[in-house]
Amino acid sequence: MSVIVQRRYTSQRAEPAELDSLLLWSAIALLLFGLVMVYSASIATAEGSQFTGHQPAYFLIRHGVFLAIGIVVGTVAFQIPLRVWQQAAPWLFLGGVALLIVVILPHVGRSVNGAQRWLPLGWVNLQPSELMKLFAVLYAADYTTRKLGDMGSFRRGFVPMAIVMMLVGFLLLREPDFGAFVVIVAIAMGILFLGGINAPMFGALLLLLCLAFVALVASSEYRYQRILGFMDPWQDAYGKGYQLSHALIAFGRGEWFGVGLGASVEKLFYLPEAHTDFLLAVIGEELGFIGIVVVVCLFALLVQRAYVIGRQALTLDRLYASLVAQGIGIWIGCQAFINMGVNMGMLPTKGLTLPLMSFGGSGIVANCVALAILLRVDYENRQMMRGNRL
Repeated sequence: MSVIVQRRYTSQRAEPAELDSLLLWSAIALLLFGLVMVYSASIATAEGSQFTGHQPAYFLIRHGVFLAIGIVVGTVAFQIPLRVWQQAAPWLFLGGVALLIVVILPHVGRSVNGAQRWLPLGWVNLQPSELMKLFAVLYAADYTTRKLGDMGSFRRGFVPMAIVMMLVGFLLLREPDFGAFVVIVAIAMGILFLGGINAPMFGALLLLLCLAFVALVASSEYRYQRILGFMDPWQDAYGKGYQLSHALIAFGRGEWFGVGLGASVEKLFYLPEAHTDFLLAVIGEELGFIGIVVVVCLFALLVQRAYVIGRQALTLDRLYASLVAQGIGIWIGCQAFINMGVNMGMLPTKGLTLPLMSFGGSGIVANCVALAILLRVDYENRQMMRGNRL
């Protein structure tokens, strides 16, 4: 009798957790770390602006509200099975395209610094391109799953997706939002590659994309100047290289351990967009090289868990779930890499925020929903493995 009880106890103790704890805690750490750093980076801007009513905690409060909304929406999204997300994927994608069309209509979308990317909705502004990243993951995964037998065909496997991505790219470049376009293309390409697209075709496509990038840069004086500014920001440190030069100064001041939380000088009206696009530079100045390493490691862990969950789903013959999980990993990893590269002067300025951390309502909510779907994939994997063991 005691042997039976002992076996039951051992079986219960060995029962796996409901969710991936490493994924969950790395995501929570990034969200909370971002909340603290947004407050630190935005105090001076909030105090000195009439728009904020000179309230030091203006951006902290709004970011906290967006984070709370994201958690609530993410909790709801977690309850939805992956099969429902797959059924809804084409319709969500069409809805995202419709929003991209609406935002560029005259007198409808809100323009800031020459970019018309936001839809004013009362006290908040909706940025459709952030939602489109999530919809692109869901749709590309669904498309690849449905077209799995045609992935080796240029006409049946690649051309339909290419036409759709060209339409989305055209709308994003009309805003313009070149950074979101790069991320969405990376998502689509990554999922097609994981889905088994023909290797020579994939190589030719990469070459075509490189040529298209050169053509886009050459056809726009604005993009051309950004490339020049990125290559040598000190040549025009008070003009096109102003933002990057001050970001590099912030990193230089931080050295190994930083000047201390809240003690940044660059955020005092020197570094533009300190709480959004260039939040990492403030982290580097206040928390130093160690702070940057912590952020990089948290993102690397999150992306690694996304790929582990995706591979696990594939072993369970859940192709759509696998592609969604890895697509979310591509999205967060690619956007974080680009933002870090821009902040450190390794890539041209793109206007992309640091996912899960930077200020921005649409981005935070979209990121929270993506994490909820990723956790749902993991949850369904574990439920299926538990059922198989029984």
